[in-house]
Amino acid sequence: MKGQSTNALVGPLDSDVAIKSRIFTIRGVQVMLSRDLAELYDVEVKNLHRQVKRNPSRFPADFVIHIAPGEIEGLRCQNVTSKRGGDRYGLLAFTEQGVAMLSSVLKSERAAAVNVAIMRAFVAMRQALMSLGSVLARVESLECRQIEYRMKQIADQSRNEENQQRNEERFDTIFKAMDGGEFPPQKVFFDGRHYEAYSFAKKLVGKAAKSILLVDGYCDDVTLDILSAKRCGVKVTVATVEKTPISETAIAKFNKQNPTLEVRHTGKFHDRFLVIDGKELYHFGASLKDLGRHYCAVSRMDAAFIPSIMQRM
Repeated sequence: MKGQSTNALVGPLDSDVAIKSRIFTIRGVQVMLSRDLAELYDVEVKNLHRQVKRNPSRFPADFVIHIAPGEIEGLRCQNVTSKRGGDRYGLLAFTEQGVAMLSSVLKSERAAAVNVAIMRAFVAMRQALMSLGSVLARVESLECRQIEYRMKQIADQSRNEENQQRNEERFDTIFKAMDGGEFPPQKVFFDGRHYEAYSFAKKLVGKAAKSILLVDGYCDDVTLDILSAKRCGVKVTVATVEKTPISETAIAKFNKQNPTLEVRHTGKFHDRFLVIDGKELYHFGASLKDLGRHYCAVSRMDAAFIPSIMQRM
């Protein structure tokens, strides 16, 4: 560009895009490099550096930054051109105020015109950063809400796990007490306590060492799921109505994985009973599949009634 007429003050290098692409951030400040300014002003880099040396009072530290060798790689990451022009004179970075001061020491029409374009570019980029700041603030707020939501999820999960562990401990205490004869012979489930009742029934089934007899007129696949909690080798007999929804296919699949299950049909029982190993008898206020749906009770009865129940089978 050397040798151009001073009438051609605005060329391709002076365009808004060309100037903005030469504005970088170093040490948290927007700057322009001396070699880029020299190209825009159509002067040699050493002339810019010479003006800075001759006028130290006009270029304090907040106007001109002397680039350290280790900072050059960081500038390249901001798409700084890889051309080495001017590097042999070192690199200076001019802040917005430093660029404005250059026009007063260069004293050329081109320098004045280019500086106007540069000042406008700095203002435009500052406005863009301000608008970007509001976007970043909204993103940060959203991230904070997401973190709070995730922390709440973790806390809820932790509480659920603690509640489940406490329920497990309660059930263990219940069954230990039952085995020792110290537990009161009844258990009440309030309506809506589906999982607690479901877990209780499975734990009760898991107590059996040899056999289980369930007398329940309303059995279905949920009943089989509860009975699947039995130990390996425990024989299960279910006494239910003839029109039970438990299909032969379901029975066959159960026996294939958890032998053995036998379903007998009887209409002689109104209540629900569970006999464990022929020596423990429990009375249920609701079918196993409906425990916890409504307010109901489970009571341990005198084992002396077991023979009469077996006779009516």
